[in-house]
Formats: sequence, C-alpha cells, structure tokens
Amino acid sequence: MSKIERAIISVTDKSGVGEFALELSRFGVEILSTGGTARVLRDAGVSVKDISEYTGFPEMMDGRVKTLHPKVHGGLLAIRDNPEHAKAMKEHDIKPIDMVVVNLYQFQKTVQKESVTLDEAIENIDIGGPSMLRSAAKNFKYVTVIVDPSDYKLVLEEMRNSGGRTSLQTRFQLARKVFKLTSEYDTAISQYLSTVHV
Repeated sequence: MSKIERAIISVTDKSGVGEFALELSRFGVEILSTGGTARVLRDAGVSVKDISEYTGFPEMMDGRVKTLHPKVHGGLLAIRDNPEHAKAMKEHDIKPIDMVVVNLYQFQKTVQKESVTLDEAIENIDIGGPSMLRSAAKNFKYVTVIVDPSDYKLVLEEMRNSGGRTSLQTRFQLARKVFKLTSEYDTAISQYLSTVHV
C-alpha cells in the first residue's frame, strides 16, 4: 500500500481524536472532517479541510447529507491499480482517500432513554457514517478504517515503523471490526423498530 496521504475523520466519540489527528498531520496526511469533529481538531491545532470545501457541495438538511458524495465514495472505493478506475478518478477529479476514522451516532444509547420519541430515534440513525465505513472496509486492500479509538495507537505505531503506511493484515483486521459494528448497529435499529408502532 502507498503512504497514507488523505483521511476523513468524523466521530461521535471524540476521545483522543485531536491527538491522533495531530500525529497524522505530522506524517503529512491531509485531514478532511465535518461539523463538530472539525472544530475539535482545529482546537487541537490540526489543519482541517471541511468536507463541504472538499466536495464543493454544502452540508444540508440538518446534517443528513454531508459525506454522501462521489468525491468521498469514489475516493474510498476506487481500486487503485485498476486503469478504468484511475481514468474515472482523473476525469471526475476524485482523489484517493486512504483512511477513514468514523464512529456512529449513538443510536443504542438514545433509545435507552425512557422518554425517547420515534422521531428522536430516527434522527439518531446514522447513514453517512456506516456508508463510509462500509466503503472503506470493502476496499481494505487500499484503505485503513478505524471505528475504535483504542486502535489509534496501533495504527500510529505501524505508520511510524513503515514510513506512513499500514499493513494489509492490520487493514483486514480493522475492516472486520467495521462489519461487526455495522451488523450490530443495524440489529439494534431493527430490534427497536420492532417495538414501536406508527
């Protein structure tokens, strides 16, 4: 895998994310981010490009639409050594995204509240987060994906020892974590919705 050059960071659990992003920036990684995460990173002294600036398309609909864009998913899903994919990236000005650091809206925590309404629960169903995670995990041969802050240390150690790269084995292990998480997340949504009526 090539050196990690570009990362998207958009997290609900912000523990340690400022320090992690600062270390990434020391490797020369361009950081893309959204909303509250971007503010936390800037407060930590990290240079950040807003996702809306990157895509050329504003966040909208109360944040429901911000990362669902071809420049994001094309950058994540492109098979880097496929000439047709490379051609499409060049034609549409899509840059590779080498790392995704995302954790999801806390749906399970939200629906545990006694007074939670169906509307509140629905607004805490993450769409963009799982989409980015699944795109990155599907393309683990080229993309490092992190859902758990406890993995920051492992990834940084690998990058230090390999000139800013991660190993295929690590990327695969991290991808497996993604599909376990998104499966559990969807199960929680399904179970909750089976208990309510409209």
